[in-house]
Order: sequence, then C-alpha cells, then structure tokens
Amino acid sequence: MLDKLLFGRYIQGDSLVHRLDPRAKLIGAFYFIIVIFLANNWQTYLIMTLFTFLCVILSDIKLSVFLNGVKPLIWLILFTVLLQILFTRGGETYLVLGPISITSFGVINGAFIFMRFVLIIFISTLLTLTTMPLSLTDAIEKLLGPLKRFKVPVHEIALMLSIALRFVPTLMDEASKIMNAQRARGVEFGEGNIVKQMKAVTPILVPLFVSSFNRADELANAMEARGYQGGEGRTKYRILDWQKRDTLSMLAFVALTGLLLFFRS
Repeated sequence: MLDKLLFGRYIQGDSLVHRLDPRAKLIGAFYFIIVIFLANNWQTYLIMTLFTFLCVILSDIKLSVFLNGVKPLIWLILFTVLLQILFTRGGETYLVLGPISITSFGVINGAFIFMRFVLIIFISTLLTLTTMPLSLTDAIEKLLGPLKRFKVPVHEIALMLSIALRFVPTLMDEASKIMNAQRARGVEFGEGNIVKQMKAVTPILVPLFVSSFNRADELANAMEARGYQGGEGRTKYRILDWQKRDTLSMLAFVALTGLLLFFRS
C-alpha cells in the first residue's frame, strides 16, 4: 500500500497544468485548501468537485492514478468521518447509544468532511505530480523572497522543503522493502491487539530511521564535496517565467471563490 502513496512523486508531461509556473500552482494549491472551507452545502461541494476534476483532466493524468493515491489514507479519512458521524448532533436523530448519537446533521457533516479530505488530497497530489521538486524549490524561494529583509534563511528553508518532498517516495519505497523482508521472516502486520500491532511496527521503524540518517549524512557529504555554500551568489539554471496562462489560472480561483460565496447557505 505504501508504494501507492503519490505525494512527492513527479510524472513527466506536457499538459497545461505541467506548463503552469510553479508559483501559480503552489499559490493555487494553498488557496484551494483555504477556500474549500467556504463550502458548506451540496451545491458548493459540487462546485469544488467539478473544479478539481477539471484540473485533473487538464493535467492529462488518469483519474485512477489519483484514486490509487487516496487508498493509503482511506482508513484515516474514514476514521475522521466516523468521529464526525458519532459525535456531531443536530437535525433528525437516527440512533442514540449513551454519549454516541447518529443524527442527520452528523451524517451530512461526515460526508462533507470526506469530500473535503479527498479533494485536498487530489489537489495536493496534482501539485507534486505535475511539478518537479527543483521547480517547487525555486517557487518557494521566490514567494518567500521578501522575508530575506528580515534575515530569514529563505534559500535554506526552500532547500529543506524540497529535499523532504523529494525523499517522501524514497522513504515509502524503503519502508515497503523492509516490510516485505520482515514478512519473509514471519512477521505479521495488522494482526492481534493494538499492543501486538505496535510491537510489529518496531522492526520497521528502527531500520527506516537508521537508513534515513545514513542517507542524510551521505547527502550532506555529497553537497559539501560539490562546494555547496548556501544561496549567496548562486545563479539559476531554470528561470521562472510568469505568463498569461498563469494569470488566467489565478482568475479561475477568483471565479471559484465568487461561486462559493454566491451558493453558500
């Protein structure tokens, strides 16, 4: 299941979304996560869903790729939805068991939470699938540029975020290999009570942490060997170029906000 986690992976392509400036995609993704909280009824969530699917279509990436990327997080999403259903009161009551009650408001709120999680995962995944990690680094550094006046190490922050993003799929692949090796030795994951399951995870975490520290040390040595001295005086091979399509994409988010405000209950 870990090998299906798409966050941090890049799929090469030449779609409209791929060609957008990484700053526009980064701003759009964060803006989408904020503006989705304006949705509070079926009409507004339908608008958000249609907008998300339009972005997926424009990326020329199959919908099945995004659905497979949601699968590793589906149990966390369903657990959150279940809490909303069981502990949110209001509207018509269907079932009462002590402090737990299932009401119409709780069911509707749980459905909205589910849609919110899935749409945010779709947009976040779309950002990383269509943007190279180095381009994301440049975009973050450019957007945080004004903070340099306050002595904020913008270049180092952008570099750390880029490296962390780059190694997410690597660590997932490493964890998958370790789990397969442990299964070959007779370790059973997901069986028994919570204590046994936590003990079963220990043989994964220890070698994964050791591998992560070793990889970080090798990366630091490689950067030093290549004369890395920080962002001072460095030139850029890739120059970010904000174009008309990037402005139009921002206007699309403005239009989306207007529709949400219009259809809010």
